[in-house]
Amino acid sequence: MPQLIFKGISVNQVKKISTLLVKELADLCECETDNFTLEIPQSTFVFNDNEVQGFPFIEVKWFERGQELQDQFAKIITKHVHSVTITEVEVAFSVFLEAAYYLNGKNFA
Repeated sequence: MPQLIFKGISVNQVKKISTLLVKELADLCECETDNFTLEIPQSTFVFNDNEVQGFPFIEVKWFERGQELQDQFAKIITKHVHSVTITEVEVAFSVFLEAAYYLNGKNFA
């Protein structure tokens, strides 16, 4: 169920890394690749009255999996983003509470 939201990274760049990135993350999480969602919202970034290129930022929404796994997850993302000539990237995690997450009206708790 991890959802990765990419900002400041082009659709083509995400496409180039998507298959290997998801495979490696699925192996780490011991889940299937179809559990992952990659999203690239169309955003406009503005600074000093000008449109500018957004800073590469990836938000990961998921259930808590512990600090060690989270650190490895962030390193895998960073490695793949660096492979498409992006030299700096930020990754942030938002954690869903199982009691507050529903599938077909039933919570995960």
